[in-house]
Amino acid sequence: MDVRDELMEGQRVIPRLGRVVEVNRAHPPYAVLDPVGAEVEPVTAFLRDLALGDSSPLTCRSYGYGMLRWFRLLWLLGTEWDRATESEVAVLTGWLRSAANPQRQRHRADAQVAGAVNLRTGKASLGAGYAPRTINHALTVISGFYEFHAHQGQGPVVNPVPHSSQRRRALGHRSPLEPTPLVGRARLRQRVPDRPPRSIPDRLWDELFAAMNCDRDRALLEIYVSSGARAEELLGIEVGDIDWSGQRIYVITKGTRAREAVPVSPQGLFRLALYLDAAGTPAEGAPVWRTIRGPERPLTYWAMRRVMQRANTLLGTNWSLHDLRHTAAYRMANSGKLTLPEVQTIMRHSDIHTTSRYLAVHIEELFDKLTEHYSAPRPPRHYPASYATADIEAVFGG
Repeated sequence: MDVRDELMEGQRVIPRLGRVVEVNRAHPPYAVLDPVGAEVEPVTAFLRDLALGDSSPLTCRSYGYGMLRWFRLLWLLGTEWDRATESEVAVLTGWLRSAANPQRQRHRADAQVAGAVNLRTGKASLGAGYAPRTINHALTVISGFYEFHAHQGQGPVVNPVPHSSQRRRALGHRSPLEPTPLVGRARLRQRVPDRPPRSIPDRLWDELFAAMNCDRDRALLEIYVSSGARAEELLGIEVGDIDWSGQRIYVITKGTRAREAVPVSPQGLFRLALYLDAAGTPAEGAPVWRTIRGPERPLTYWAMRRVMQRANTLLGTNWSLHDLRHTAAYRMANSGKLTLPEVQTIMRHSDIHTTSRYLAVHIEELFDKLTEHYSAPRPPRHYPASYATADIEAVFGG
């Protein structure tokens, strides 16, 4: 087997050369460095175009890591970026399908096996390899990189990433109100299973809430599940973003980065008041949520994620912060008090079909009905009176 075959079968590791660094400029805020520490200029030009197109800094960072992975492969194969073909893209796709993801390594002895289903939550843990969505994202990044350089008159004549002309025609002028048509995938694109969003059942929610050991964490969970705010959105609020009388908070929405209001339950505001009474009201412009241990500093996403991990270890579950948003949407959509467009407005979904996915029935809710169904007696058999009993027993048994 040559190098390409070994890579496609996951039997060879791509050297971790180069890195993505944050730079002191806005366009782009991140840059990709080669093994000797110099910027990869074709990637910098691509990321600069993304930043000028009003992409968020995190998008530039994500695309930077996608380009770093692509250039690591090209450096290993000895191929110039402007000479790459579909053959190199196929090698990368095969490697992503078969190689182990270093982010999925388990270091604790009691950690759940990668890909195993948690029997309490019904959720599968992340697999040992790269997810289909990750592979498709990698192909999208590379395709956009070569589309940009083709527009500049550089790079190969043909984009090395295959595309589906049928899909582009079907989705090019689709209205958000129309359902997404079923079209064929482009070559090398992975099939992504359409799983309904998971919400936390009430019984397990009570256990999770009881596992929180301070007013801050209880307030966060209560506001998460009553407002439907995303994890980063809620962690970024300041004192001026809280409207106590209007029972709402203002968050910076992901994607549009617009400042929008989201409702909060009275219980959530009560928990928040308890936390602020104990921790003190922060200064103007300072984040509301702060650390408890050590020097006072803003509570980050990774710190709140660690809070959830400790609760999961205690309860034997595998809930994530985003499951709280799913739980909020599921409760609103199935309460019978709110219409689907109203839930869409609260959750800030751009497409109402995204909101409609929360109308699905979970198997946990059917437990009582299924128990009654399984325990029901077998209905008796009735035969016409004109048939002799001996004949019925001979044909159908006693």
